[in-house]
Amino acid sequence: MMRVMLCDDSTLFRRGVALLLKGVGVEVTGQARDVAELTTLMRGQVPDAVILDIRMPPTFTDEGLTGAAQLRAAHPQLGVLVLSTYAETAYAQRLLEIGPHGVGYLLKDRVDDAAAIRDALTRVIDGESVIDGEIVGRLFARRKAAFPLERLTERERSVLTLMAEGRSNQAIGRQLHLGIKTIEGHIAAIFAKLDLESAPDDNRRVLAVLAWIRSVA
Repeated sequence: MMRVMLCDDSTLFRRGVALLLKGVGVEVTGQARDVAELTTLMRGQVPDAVILDIRMPPTFTDEGLTGAAQLRAAHPQLGVLVLSTYAETAYAQRLLEIGPHGVGYLLKDRVDDAAAIRDALTRVIDGESVIDGEIVGRLFARRKAAFPLERLTERERSVLTLMAEGRSNQAIGRQLHLGIKTIEGHIAAIFAKLDLESAPDDNRRVLAVLAWIRSVA
């Protein structure tokens, strides 16, 4: 069973999420009101993933992101899913720069969909990066003219948008009604147009998404 810890300053919110997760077979092994308390809980047992709000005590600014970076530094295999009321470009960029594997960013409006939360948790635990589709949509709507992203065709931008949501090649193909070889060709073209050469220490999918996010910042 998937083991998760929750970190949010609202007791009511934590209990609600814990109840939803229990209903979809996720074990909540601990709940904390801030990052310091979460860190203490994790000294006894490290879960598969943590769910954190972004704005928490004491300053209610970016404690969740700062805490996520600290926790991942201490536990590299830990899945991190942050929740926020805000669709902030800067937050998404900072989160992807933490890993960039095994991190996710969902809007709190998505919390009433237990299946969506479980899916996001599964994917970050498996090492994928997940960005809420609504965040991606808002960012895409605000996209500025940016070189070299302007080199991309409309189809390649559609593929990159789905990559930003953390979708696999197979999932992108199903969404766009294209074969896997066609998707692989589009992704290869994206990497080439963004000058992302293959390197053993780099995840070119995440680097492409970061380039896209920076273009709308």
